[in-house]
Amino acid sequence: MYVTSYLLYVLLFHKNNSLVSQIQNETPELAKGAANAVSAVYDAVTHDLLSLDLREQLDTWNVLARARYEDRLFSRIEWPKDPEIKEQVKRLQLLLTVKDSAANIPKNLEARRRLEFFANSLFMDMPSAKPVSEMTPFSVFTPYYSETVLYSSSELRVENEDGISVLFYLQKIFPDEWENFLERIGRADSTGDADLQENSSDSLELRFWASYRGQTLARTVRGMMYYRRALMLQSYLEGRSLRVDDHSQTNFSTVQGFELSREARAQADLKFTYVVSCQIYGQQKQRKAVEAADISLLLQRNEALRVAYIHVEESDSGGQVSHEFYSKLVKADIHGKDQEIYSIKLPGNPKLGEGKPENQNHAIIFTRGEAIQTIDMNQNGAGLMRKNIYDAGTFFIIYIIIFLDNYLEEAMKMRNLLEEFRENHGIRPPTILGVRENVFTGSVSSLAWFMSNQETSFVTLGQRVLAYPLKVRMHYGHPDVFDRIFHITRGGISKASRVINISEDIYAGFNTTLRQGNITHHEYIQVGKGRDVGLNQIALFEGKVAGGNGEQVLSRDVYRLGQLLDFFRMLSFYFTTVGFYVCTMMTVLTVYVFLYGRAYLDMRLFILKWYYKLLTCFEARCDSSLPLGILYDVSKTTTGSWPSYTARQIIFHAFSGLDNAISVTAMKMGNTALDAALNAQFLVQIGVFTAVPMIMGFILELGLLKAVFSFITMQLQLCSVFFTFSLGTRTHYFGRTILHGGAKYRATGRGFVVRHIKFAENYRLYSRSHFVKALEVALLLIVYLAYGYSNGGAVSFVLVTLSSWFLVISWLFAPYIFNPSGFEWQKTVDDFEDWTSWLLYKGGVGVKGDNSWESWWEEEQAHIQTLRGRILETILSLRFLIFQYGIVYKLHLTGKSTSFAVYGFSWVVLVCLVMIFKVFTYSPKRTTSFQLLMRFMQGVASLGLVAALCLVVAFTNLSIPDLFASFLAFIATGWTILSVAIAWKRIVWTLGLWDSVREFARMYDAGMGMVIFVPIAILSWFPFVSTFQSRLLFNQAFSRGLEISLILAGNKANVGI
Repeated sequence: MYVTSYLLYVLLFHKNNSLVSQIQNETPELAKGAANAVSAVYDAVTHDLLSLDLREQLDTWNVLARARYEDRLFSRIEWPKDPEIKEQVKRLQLLLTVKDSAANIPKNLEARRRLEFFANSLFMDMPSAKPVSEMTPFSVFTPYYSETVLYSSSELRVENEDGISVLFYLQKIFPDEWENFLERIGRADSTGDADLQENSSDSLELRFWASYRGQTLARTVRGMMYYRRALMLQSYLEGRSLRVDDHSQTNFSTVQGFELSREARAQADLKFTYVVSCQIYGQQKQRKAVEAADISLLLQRNEALRVAYIHVEESDSGGQVSHEFYSKLVKADIHGKDQEIYSIKLPGNPKLGEGKPENQNHAIIFTRGEAIQTIDMNQNGAGLMRKNIYDAGTFFIIYIIIFLDNYLEEAMKMRNLLEEFRENHGIRPPTILGVRENVFTGSVSSLAWFMSNQETSFVTLGQRVLAYPLKVRMHYGHPDVFDRIFHITRGGISKASRVINISEDIYAGFNTTLRQGNITHHEYIQVGKGRDVGLNQIALFEGKVAGGNGEQVLSRDVYRLGQLLDFFRMLSFYFTTVGFYVCTMMTVLTVYVFLYGRAYLDMRLFILKWYYKLLTCFEARCDSSLPLGILYDVSKTTTGSWPSYTARQIIFHAFSGLDNAISVTAMKMGNTALDAALNAQFLVQIGVFTAVPMIMGFILELGLLKAVFSFITMQLQLCSVFFTFSLGTRTHYFGRTILHGGAKYRATGRGFVVRHIKFAENYRLYSRSHFVKALEVALLLIVYLAYGYSNGGAVSFVLVTLSSWFLVISWLFAPYIFNPSGFEWQKTVDDFEDWTSWLLYKGGVGVKGDNSWESWWEEEQAHIQTLRGRILETILSLRFLIFQYGIVYKLHLTGKSTSFAVYGFSWVVLVCLVMIFKVFTYSPKRTTSFQLLMRFMQGVASLGLVAALCLVVAFTNLSIPDLFASFLAFIATGWTILSVAIAWKRIVWTLGLWDSVREFARMYDAGMGMVIFVPIAILSWFPFVSTFQSRLLFNQAFSRGLEISLILAGNKANVGI
């Protein structure tokens, strides 16, 4: 039966395709062919589809039989005259044609993707849409603060020092759309944008064209107003009576001009409301800001747009100035002026908590309908974006980044989505409808591609599983649709408490779940979404999210959910919210535990801890079941009997390698599981597992072969470096929030261009989160390499250390690998000069951390505020003392001595080194009265230090390797002292030692900076490294054939603009 149906489908498909191809243009030949095609379709239907009874009844119709006999059947086909019907015929042929010609396939990749998704979504399960007059009314809600509304002409044309303007960037990234724009405004022959300056209307259209491709309020408004346009079209088509006898041109114009239909406009306005909450719009109007004029222009161009803002009035009563606050809603009147619709007096200043949720809470009263869709914009992003474009320095363009956009074809399906509120989704009706997001910012740079793939896997595959069957999907921000009545009667859609609600979106999901709500996810409709594409912006965003999850751990909402959910749902909730960050932190901590464990197996501290048990073991001739019985096995295997060593000699031999003893015992007993377990950790130390959801998403969306190819391509573009670096970002900010609290909003500053990040700026951002931790892991690896076991074979040793070294390299150099032009020699020289001037610049009142190391260093300590935090920082810092304690007993100078006096003498040496450092770094301003004496003391100290080193090397067992080992030990100990001094700043300040601590810290930062900078400077000597890096970063752009080289070089000599 299925084969027969398929054959009939193929037969009718070819017959209809032949018919449609004949009736596009009216010619005698095509008319004859059309008649034959219709006759063929008629024969196929009557002979192959109709049953025998129906076919016999059809043959009894005399008129039909006579027409067939006289060959008059379908001989007078009325050719379509209406241009709209001709267009529909053409589109039908495109749908029926399997192999499209190149002329019928859109050139624009984004257009192809949108058409592909729209066609696929029509075959998904979705509720039937009700007529517009019966659909669920809804509102769209966007909070706005100070982002760019519309790009000005000067912003589009101003150039940075590389000669790159925003307009030039857009012309090169979107060449086909630029050509379409010129054709649309009637300037297809124009060679550049200079001609557009002459016409004010064309200049305005150019501003809108550019703004629709950037993170602007204009683009967001245009996308959301597609809802109204779609409803108008659907309402017009529903109300239009189909007339087959009237195909006049007038009727065609009416069909295309559906926006002129009063009935359609009235229906759309009844069912749709768009409110933009411009919190400071009133202040912007008072100071005549550019943003206020641009918002007014948007109000004039979009009659259904409403703007809510807070108006402040001052009143003088009894000599005291008081303020009254009003929430106002305005629209544009017929003259283009603001017309006040509502004005509601508030009991006080509504901004008490976090800015964005308070912005939403004050204006939600102006929304209408039974549903509300939240559409976000990036708080405070515009100012930073303009700063990135126009600040001094070298700028490089990565990609346009916007927050949210909408598509007309997706707006058509909004009625279907709203019907989900009436569908059966379990015991309770849905209260939040999750919507799929399309991350479209991955088509130029590799970083953008990584973030796009990572985000896409979460907003599609991830959220789909969270919604069903796990039933733990929350609200993660835009563009979910809320049951408005449910939420405004249960606390609203945002919580605004300071600090604890820094990630305000997810608390709406917590609130809904706690109040017996139901959250679903739907894949047949999507909203466009942009993501950060610069590494610094990505790190700041992930830091904000990680800090927000740290605050969620401390919140009562998570506690209540943990108490109320059943066991399996609670586990699902945990691992899909805060548990993800806990596991990420545990992954990184596992590296530390593993390396410290490996290193400490060779440290004296472990031996001293088991000193008594070891002696007891030897006296009792214990076997391998006792704590250190493995030493008995090794000794007995090698010598046949217990060696007659003294207690100190026994300790020394144990100190020479417990790790080795463990491995030998495992080999002797055939127990390789222990060795395999120790070596398998390399799989989880790098960020390979982070890519597993992306691989599954690739397989589902693209197929197995393309998924494998995409994964290999990502690996070649160093995606593992990026994901390993992200592990450190999440761990640092999540752990800091858990220890000290105080998560804060971090403005990421998304925009068109991202400048070449200077070395000092990268150092300020990643010093404490990545660099310090990477150098600690490197120090552990060096200690393990110097004193650890390496007799297990090269493969074992490489597997143990390779992933750890990979983590170190990723954390130290990822910001520079993914920094555009990070290995160009001239920029490297400029970066070094900038870094040294920043490092040596003295701080002071009003000096920002971007300009002075001292100010930045003080800012980095701001999170240590409580006694609990100081105690925890002190305890965590003590781990570095183990380096010194273990290494001093490994020096040739100490021989076989295990006396505690050796460790005490090492502290005496450290104090002497600190005093010598203090002599050399004493402030010149304080030695103006005795400069000669100070210089004499410095000279004597220098000569004494050199002489002491020479004498010690010559007359003792101290070797050159011992000097390096001591240097490593004292580095770790010095960092411990420095960390404890910072934690107890008040006490150190009272003792008058804070200036010395500051100079000590400056020396450490200078040293860490040089360790990172020297490899970059060496690689910058070779020009091919910079070329390779450009290809690595912008491979997506090169693959698309974009003129990215012109953008990178800033060479516009041959471009006529």
